[in-house]
Amino acid sequence: MNFTYESYEKLLQLFSDHGYSIADYENYHLFKRCVILRHDIDYDLNKALYLAKIESEMGVQSTYFILLTSDFYNLFSEHTNKAIAAIHGMGHHIGLHFDEKRYIKISGNIDRLRDKVIEEAECLRSAIGIPIKSVSMHRPSQEVISADMKIPGLINTYGKVFFKEFKYLSDSRRRWREAVEEIIRSEKFDKVQILTHAFWYNQEEMSLEDSIRTFVNDGNMARYKLLQDNFTDLEGVMNRSKVR
Repeated sequence: MNFTYESYEKLLQLFSDHGYSIADYENYHLFKRCVILRHDIDYDLNKALYLAKIESEMGVQSTYFILLTSDFYNLFSEHTNKAIAAIHGMGHHIGLHFDEKRYIKISGNIDRLRDKVIEEAECLRSAIGIPIKSVSMHRPSQEVISADMKIPGLINTYGKVFFKEFKYLSDSRRRWREAVEEIIRSEKFDKVQILTHAFWYNQEEMSLEDSIRTFVNDGNMARYKLLQDNFTDLEGVMNRSKVR
């Protein structure tokens, strides 16, 4: 499967063609054959918004997990808030993406990590004004996965039910570990959970290296636009620096 928007649209259509209903983490038990769509937003909310529009136009609902501790987007910025509100407004769910490595001093202490998950979920809810009902772990340790962490008020997408009862497929690091399209066509599994990262998808197929390079280069323009809104005569200053 290519990492293009067209390929993703075809994947969504494939679910329908093979009798899969689109479910979420609360209603999956209502369907005999279903797929849960999940997106972990590590770097780029703009791409997440684009993917959300594609899904919405196809009548598909998924869950977008927001990384509270990201260095790439600010949860409290107006742009971030508007993007998340737009995704939610299309009918998608918003969840917490939790990075246990942010709390290295309590790594391995499941009870204390659970408390941090609850704290972050409440912070996210307060910041965006949207109910938070689920959490996905960012690069989870085997210890956290094995613990089958039960979190009051939140559904743990790494809970055993979603790994024992579901076929789990992921495109982490821009690589599907299994042939996702073939698995769907086989209809071998009645319940499937699919994790995608909007960051890897583009209009045209790109290599991992080119995807990263483009993101880094685009960051220069993004910073310039942000400075324009906060720095008087930025263009003049930039031109003077060239003369020197």
